[in-house]
Amino acid sequence: MMTVKDEDRVEDFLERIRQAWDAGDAAGYAAQFAEDASYVIFMGDAMFGRTAIAQTHHEVFTRWQKGTRMAVKPVNVRMPNKFTAVVTTVGGIGTGDRIKFDKFQTFTLHRREGRWECVAFQNTEMSRRSKRAHRS
Repeated sequence: MMTVKDEDRVEDFLERIRQAWDAGDAAGYAAQFAEDASYVIFMGDAMFGRTAIAQTHHEVFTRWQKGTRMAVKPVNVRMPNKFTAVVTTVGGIGTGDRIKFDKFQTFTLHRREGRWECVAFQNTEMSRRSKRAHRS
């Protein structure tokens, strides 16, 4: 079971996301998102709500991305106030020892009862130029 510290950091949130992905835990992954979160993937599909995120990721973890691991690294964190963080990351999914960064993600986080949860997520495939600049 993943634990939450009294003062949850952005890095703690990203680690929970990564651990749930690596474990193929759709419910644990979705639990990091707000009940009414929006989730947009690089292919242009959108889902809304924690239930839809869990259902979709059950398929992801048992079919298309079974056995994959996630790499994620923050490249920009902005905090308009103490309850909101806009986090841009580089990330990737893979099975090898070294996972290449090939996506930019934007997480809009809201602090609720001391814990960060994602209220909006956008995932975008990197350009070739960005892939060269952000080699993992």
